[in-house]
Order: sequence, then C-alpha cells, then structure tokens
Amino acid sequence: MTGARTTGTPQQGQHGPLTGVRVVELAGIGPGPFAAMLLADLGADVVRVDRPGGTDLAVDPAHDLSNRNKRSVLIDLKSPDGPARVLDLVARADLLVEGYRPSVAERLGLGPEACHARNPRLVYGRMTGWGQDGPLAGRAGHDLSYLARTGVLGMIGTPDGPPAIPANLLGDFAGGSLYLVVGLLAALHHARATGVGQVVDAGIVDGAAHLSTFIHGLLAAGTWQDRRGVNLLDGGCPFYGCYRTADGGYMAVGALERRFYDEFVKLLGIADEVPERDDVARWGALRASVAARFATRTRDEWTAVFADSDACVAPVLALREAPADEHLAARGTFTEHAGITQPAPAPRFSRTPTAVRTPPTRPGADTAEVVRDWGVPWPDEDSGTPE
Repeated sequence: MTGARTTGTPQQGQHGPLTGVRVVELAGIGPGPFAAMLLADLGADVVRVDRPGGTDLAVDPAHDLSNRNKRSVLIDLKSPDGPARVLDLVARADLLVEGYRPSVAERLGLGPEACHARNPRLVYGRMTGWGQDGPLAGRAGHDLSYLARTGVLGMIGTPDGPPAIPANLLGDFAGGSLYLVVGLLAALHHARATGVGQVVDAGIVDGAAHLSTFIHGLLAAGTWQDRRGVNLLDGGCPFYGCYRTADGGYMAVGALERRFYDEFVKLLGIADEVPERDDVARWGALRASVAARFATRTRDEWTAVFADSDACVAPVLALREAPADEHLAARGTFTEHAGITQPAPAPRFSRTPTAVRTPPTRPGADTAEVVRDWGVPWPDEDSGTPE
C-alpha cells in the first residue's frame, strides 16, 4: 500500500496529538476497548488492565486489533491487593475507561469515588449499553438491543422485510465508542482548566439516539415518513441505493442532486427513457429501469464507466478488496503492521501524525515497562514480563 499519511513533521518523541496523556483501561470487550484503541491511536499511553483468564472474546490476542498501540499489565481485581494496584495506576492517569455494568466497578473498589479519592483530576469514562441509570441499566444487552429501542434499527432495511442488521458498527462503535471518546476529551479539557475531574456516562442508547438528530428534524418537518425503505436516504429513493450487476456484484448510487443525477442517467444510458425523477409515484418504474440497465454489465465494467464522473456511483467492495482500492491505497487508508492489514488511524493531523506503532498487546506482556515508566510500586515477583 502506498500513499502519504501526513503532511507535517512530528515533534521529537511525538506519536499523535494525545502524546503524554495517560489512560487506564479496565479490560472488557467491544466499545470500551475500541474507544481506548482510538485514544492510543491518537498517541495516548494506554495501559490495559487484563485479568487472569482473559475476557469472553474468543479471539487470538495477536489478532485483536482493538488492543494495538496499547500496553498491558495483568492484575487479579478480586485478589486482596488487586484494586490497590489499579489505584496506583489511577493516581498517575488522566483518563480511565471501564465497561462494566453499573455498580460492578464500585463493588471491586474501583468506582469513581475511590478513584477520585486518589486522583481528583481523573476523568472517569463509563461505557455501557443502557447508561448508568434507568429501568434497564442493570440488564444485559447487545448492540442490536440498544438500536432497537432508539428507533434507529427500525429505520434500516426494506419496507417489506425485517430491519437490516448493521453489524455492530452503528451501536457499539458509533453510538458507543466515539461518543465516549468525545466525552473523555471534552472532560479532559475541563479538568486541565479547573483541576477537577468528572464521570463521563456514555450509554450506547444515548449516542445512537443522538446520531439520528438530523432524521428527527426531517420527521418534525414532515419530510420523513416514520417507516423504513420509503424515504430519500433509507433506500426508498431509486437514485440513492444499491443495484446488482451482471456478475453478482453491486454498485452504490448516491446521485441525489440534480446535476449528479443527470450525469448518472446519461452514463448509465437511460437518460431518454426514464420517468421524471421528481415524480415519486413513478419511482418504481425508475428503479426498474436502473436495475435492468445495471444488470447488463459487470461491477468492474460499470466502475470503469463512472470512474471519471461526478455521478456519485461507486462499486460495493468486500472487506478484503477495500485496501487495494485505487483511492484508498493512494491515501494509505489501510496499513499493514505485523502481517495484518488493518484500517490506519483516523483522522489525520498535519503536525502530530499518528500511526500503528505496536501490534495488539498480549495480557500482562508490558508489566515491567509500565512499572518503570509510570513509577508505580509493584511486588518484585510480578514486575517481569510473563512467559
């Protein structure tokens, strides 16, 4: 893969704009580790506190990319001195990330009150699905559960089928991880200005609902129907959707504006035969014409047709295909590190470039380094690197 990732010159010893920020991550799965990975990608020194026996995620640690750019220490939180060891790290940290159900951290002796007693400036980030309060706060759930109750899941899919499942990107990582990181950085700014830390309660239901703010505005204005597959941006519009090609591939069409649409139908070769695009009653006929035309050529052939146009048409690529895409390769959107092709850190910074610096850490592998660099007390027999 080629392509320059940055345009500026990093300062000596700098790995991103969060260089110098210390983060304690209490090991979990899903959105919490991804949020900590994003902080690590941006240059923060993230120390993940792993527990003996690991997490419930059945992934080889060498391939768990959410643990890249981090370091790990191994602590049994239920041992007599386990919480005290974590609090020694907390005393030297700027941020903490935990993803337990409400009150679990408190029972372990690692809740906000205990942590702030050791470090009043600490920003304590809590990542949950339902949030820290409310009738469901203590209940189990997953990405799909949270999206379902916010109305977001019900927006996605065809009108005559069940809601489509957007992997776990929309809830866990967009509504969860990204909102937690925004909250942590905002609270860090406040803590540095005032010397006072606080708790960031990042519930996936809150973040996912917030993502739909624009749609709620359209709904209030009467320009969005509260059912899926019938609106401009949810697949109901024939010039905003995906079409099957002759070889079983798909092309994505986003020709919303008139000038883009005109170029789209011209290059597709149906400009003189399709009904007027603003006649919603004839959208079915327009969709049928577009689908029939796309079915006459392969995905690669259509990609070539639209390559140099502003018709807003793109091939739908598989995960393994995406890194070789001409544009993404030129930008270095993906990178290879330790033999694994993976998305490169984002966004980009002109003076404090980011990079994948280290592969996924293994539980407890960095104990000696962390003890040295953070200056924490540690029993001699546990300060070495585990086998």
